[in-house]
Amino acid sequence: MLKHVIKILAATALIGSAAAVHASDPGCHNAEVIGPKLITDICWSCIFPLRVAGVPISGPGGTMPDEAVSTPLCFCTDNLGVPRPGVTTSMWEPARLVEFQRVPGCASALNGVRFPFNRLFQGHHGDAVYDGGDGSFMHYHYYAFPLLTMLDLYATSGCNPDGYHDFDLMYLSEVDPTWNNDELAFFTNPEAAVVANPAAALACTPDAVSSSAGAPIKQLFWCAGSWGSIYPLSGHHNGGNGVLRDSSLLTTRVLAALHRRGLARGTMGSTAMCGGEFKFTLPKTQYKFTLLYPVPETNSSHVIGESLLTWGIARTIPAVGQDPVYTIWRWKDCCAR
Repeated sequence: MLKHVIKILAATALIGSAAAVHASDPGCHNAEVIGPKLITDICWSCIFPLRVAGVPISGPGGTMPDEAVSTPLCFCTDNLGVPRPGVTTSMWEPARLVEFQRVPGCASALNGVRFPFNRLFQGHHGDAVYDGGDGSFMHYHYYAFPLLTMLDLYATSGCNPDGYHDFDLMYLSEVDPTWNNDELAFFTNPEAAVVANPAAALACTPDAVSSSAGAPIKQLFWCAGSWGSIYPLSGHHNGGNGVLRDSSLLTTRVLAALHRRGLARGTMGSTAMCGGEFKFTLPKTQYKFTLLYPVPETNSSHVIGESLLTWGIARTIPAVGQDPVYTIWRWKDCCAR
């Protein structure tokens, strides 16, 4: 534990010095993620409920997905193909971070470091007219965030479905041409044509109601509850719905796009117990979120599509806290050998 704390403090000092070089850019803010906030701004109760050997251990964190494994024992094959018995462990884990930025290249989660991208595709939060013609665009950076492993908490080497052990930058939207081009995003995800009709849009209404009750409808893969439609998988959004609602919808689009490309894995269910599996449509019930910056959620979490009235009131700070950072929690079923 001590050696990991020392590593985190050292990384904080290095990134802080790098951020000072770019401090002249007033649009790139420091979220101070690397440091004490790794302890103080995390919803530790959101790990619950968990299940060990089929026995549920309850807590104030939320509910288990319907697909969660309930059997006490399991088997996984080793490198030689020999089945090895194990004990089923299931829990919510903080696994990823995603940050949204108007300034291309700004990394608030890395304490304000600015990557050398130009401002050709500058982001914006809309024109504050709050009608259907108002729109927003934000870049995103997607990080591996295996916090339990980083802090040497309850995590075993056999229960790491994707092999990440440290805080790593995994994806930048600035180098993804589909993120700033709706037409290109459509042609790379042609299933969007199937749900681009009024009937599919109307079907999202029950998903909005169910999501606000904490239970997204997994069959409606194109819906993000009260946040809107997941397609197209780009960074543009119309409607003038505010920073948190727009960025929450974009978080869902990020996960959907990464699953579609095989860059995010399914970690829920009996078929994923021996390692992550490919899920090319978004498993909505596998994920939940907490806001890490600017005003963190430390006592509760929210699911995909949940109304901002239950979690998002007074969680932005004008001028200095309008580029949010989210912790992405995922449900993990594992066969601990």
